[in-house]
Amino acid sequence: MRSYSKKRERNEVVAKNRKSLRILTVRARPGHPAQGFMNAGGTVFPCALGRGGITANKREGDGGTPLAAMRILAGYFRRGQFAGKQTRLPMREIDAWLGWCDQPGDRNYNRPVRLPYAASHETMRRADALYDACLVLDWNLSPRRRGRGSAIFFHLARPGFTPTEGCVAVTARTMARLLPHLDGKTVLKVVR
Repeated sequence: MRSYSKKRERNEVVAKNRKSLRILTVRARPGHPAQGFMNAGGTVFPCALGRGGITANKREGDGGTPLAAMRILAGYFRRGQFAGKQTRLPMREIDAWLGWCDQPGDRNYNRPVRLPYAASHETMRRADALYDACLVLDWNLSPRRRGRGSAIFFHLARPGFTPTEGCVAVTARTMARLLPHLDGKTVLKVVR
């Protein structure tokens, strides 16, 4: 009984000492609009941005990363590939049936859907592992506007930080380093 309480006290102290990050600031890399730098509490990490660079007028399919302050709401992880318990964010395991609707005319536009799904959608369990750790940003969720962009996530990057479809992406190592410091008050702020 005594060792359990000591372990519990130690875990509470560790949790309190984990400093939350309130703002992750993202800027484009000079001369490379589809790549960027993320400042997280004074530490700078490289990141990938959308193939359309940073845009103030986000549209579905334009490949742009929204110029906006977006709160990190929750996330998804792939069991066996990335641990989902490394953060204070609500995390769900990615099942084979999980998709995300990107069809502006569909009633479930910019929402998770169950696969198979008739309208255009992304499959969240990807072969390329980009969504093995995938955090949902509050872009175009409330209110949801048709055609203003869907599935804007903070996820894992491809080698060489090749462009995303509008998301912000970092290496798995960087994501693992950031996750313990993220919670529902963390904002990913894309600036110029």
